[in-house]
Amino acid sequence: MHLTRFRLNTARPGARRLLASPQSLHAAVMASFPHLLPTEGAQGPRVLWRLDHNARAEVLLYIVSPDRPDLTHLVEQAGWPAAHSSETPGWHTRPYAPFLDRLAQGDTFAFRLTANPVHHIRRKDGEPTKVTAHLTPNHQMNWLLKPERQEHAGFRINEKPHNQRLLPAGLTDRHHPHHGDRYNLTVRDERTLSFAKGRDTRPARHQVKVVTVTYDGHLTVTDPQALRRTLTQGIGRAKAYGCGLMTLAPVPTG
Repeated sequence: MHLTRFRLNTARPGARRLLASPQSLHAAVMASFPHLLPTEGAQGPRVLWRLDHNARAEVLLYIVSPDRPDLTHLVEQAGWPAAHSSETPGWHTRPYAPFLDRLAQGDTFAFRLTANPVHHIRRKDGEPTKVTAHLTPNHQMNWLLKPERQEHAGFRINEKPHNQRLLPAGLTDRHHPHHGDRYNLTVRDERTLSFAKGRDTRPARHQVKVVTVTYDGHLTVTDPQALRRTLTQGIGRAKAYGCGLMTLAPVPTG
């Protein structure tokens, strides 16, 4: 497994085109692996990717993949090709397995995840259920806090010490329970991706819409093997459109 980071040059038209089209960016990511067939990795490690919009001019592409990618085409289209050389190819790739192998129960990390939080609803009796996006921060947060989801993924989201909680738990204006400031978890950067699937040219009402949000927080490892699976196979839906990739980092001190 490999973890790759690539910074897009947002001043270039090619980068802006990729950022405007998750389908195009997915195709560009997959083109980095000439020997990987689209059907490979369905049950095992797969190619995951995520965009981090840290600032207007700092957009980072992260890729987790079984094979080492070749991002030369992305450098030429959306990077800094004049700075490209064999010593500085324009992206950074590191082996991921040593980090994954070191994961142990009880380890704590800061994490980031962009996901597509959804639920299934039935508007009328007898109708089939429909996949619908969660649209409020409270429901989006509860999607990740769901105990079964955390258990399956191999982690537990950490709670804040009582003296650091600024908001009490209670009920929303629609009488849904909320956790206040109990968990070390934030939800931000909601985006709605809208596009035609494949070569579909039907009207806009037939386009695919994917709501994504980014989670930042702290977690504790409860099941190292399950967390390794999470980090290499992703969480939730819409993985082809930049969702599901979780990354870990040391918890900041001070």
